[in-house]
Amino acid sequence: MKSVAHKRLNITLPVSTVEMIETVADKGSRSSLIDTAVRLYVKNLKQASLKERIKEGSIARAERDLEMAQEWSHLEDEVWQKYL
Repeated sequence: MKSVAHKRLNITLPVSTVEMIETVADKGSRSSLIDTAVRLYVKNLKQASLKERIKEGSIARAERDLEMAQEWSHLEDEVWQKYL
């Protein structure tokens, strides 16, 4: 099994957050819960950022893409007619 390096942190959390953590994790497993939660949170942030960048790029290139599609549509029509 691969060993994972750990680093001790001293963090301060609101009492309500600690109470919430303690409802699902024992004292010995709080670090694991926080690790899992942070990893999931960061993954979701990255996915949201990627979706936003894709959306912005699509909007920015929409006019160009439409022009290109219209430019080549006659060839697509020819191919479909050939095989129908």
